This record gives sequence, C-alpha cells and structure tokens, in this order.
Amino acid sequence: MKRFLCAVLLLFAACGPVLAGAWLRDKGAGFSAVSVTGFKESDVYKYKTSLYAEYGLGPRLTVGLDAEEHQDLYGHALVFARFLVADFGRSGRMAAELGVGAHHRQLQVWALYKATLSYGRNIETKIGNGWLAVDAALEYRTHDALFRKLDFTAGLSSGRRIDPLLQIETSYTPDRPFYWSVRPSIMYRPKGGQSTWVLGAERNSFRDTTGIKLALWLSY
Repeated sequence: MKRFLCAVLLLFAACGPVLAGAWLRDKGAGFSAVSVTGFKESDVYKYKTSLYAEYGLGPRLTVGLDAEEHQDLYGHALVFARFLVADFGRSGRMAAELGVGAHHRQLQVWALYKATLSYGRNIETKIGNGWLAVDAALEYRTHDALFRKLDFTAGLSSGRRIDPLLQIETSYTPDRPFYWSVRPSIMYRPKGGQSTWVLGAERNSFRDTTGIKLALWLSY
C-alpha cells in the first residue's frame, strides 16, 4: 500500500471546494491532495498519509481516487465516479457518488463499496466568500460492517494568502462507539503559484492526543 501511494502522489487544487463533494470538475481539469498527519502517543510517534485526486471526464461526470494509509497497518484505496443530481442555483447543488475499492489490515485485503450523497453551496461572509459542503455516505466493508458517515466541510476562498478551513467527520455503526474527527486548519497560498499549503490540527475519538496535519494541494 505504501508503494502504491508513493506511485500516485499527485497534488490538489487550490481554487475550488476542498475534497469537492457536490461540485464537479470541468472537462479536462482536475485536482488532488496529499497529506500526512502525525500523532505522539506514549513517546511514540505515529502517522497516517492520505491521497485524494479527481478529474473531469465531462461536464456531468467526475472520476477520482481516495486513499489512506496508517503506517502499513491498515488503510484503503477507493476509485469513484460523481455525477450531478440537482442544481438549485444560489441555493446550492446536490451530487451523487459511487465508489469501489479495497481496504486492508496488514496483509489481509477485502472489498470496499461506498455510496455518497452530497450537498454544497457557495457562501458570502463579511470577511470573504467561501463554501460549505455536507456529505452523507454508506460504506460497506465486506469482512466488517456497514458504516453510516456524515461529514461537514467549510472554508473561505477570499483571494487572500491565508484563509481558514474546518473539516468534521463522523461515523456510526451499531454496537460500536460513535467516531468523530475535527480538523481546524489554515490554508496558505504562495504568490504566483497554483499550490496551497494547509497546516492544521486533528482531534478524534480514537486518540487522547492532538495530531498535526500538513497537506499540499495543486490544481492541474
């Protein structure tokens, strides 16, 4: 899995919604994101890496890859297709996404299926324009269970060098603890480039410590 992630390290878009939910890419355009998050537990450093990439095949179809790895212990890789469901103009839009892939625990591998319904809209604030997105998903891991997920993303795209970003992820499966993750971040856009650096913190229900996340985005 680690070799696979290294082989496909593409980078992510700076000018649109993050992990774009209800938005589709223009034909021939794409974006991707690579990140690493480090945690310290009992004087031991642990980390996870993630990759997200998508590409517009047409005005109504976007395809992509979503992968995550936790120190070769467990992780997943998922390919997906997204298509527009409804466009409400200034009130936002909805899109659906279907994905298939695999997840692993060390050397054991199983199939993974995911269906997502996303709502997103642009927002206007006194400190700049931005976006918000809500993603509701069902994720089925064949050896494990059916996970119900609800995620929230909000950020500003004001044109300034620095803007805020907030990501919240939740997951629920009967007879298991409710999972949550909160990631407040700062996006930094270097002058004259297509890249964006993201520096943030992560707190989740699995750990008692706060992690530090560094990500690089690029459009293409």
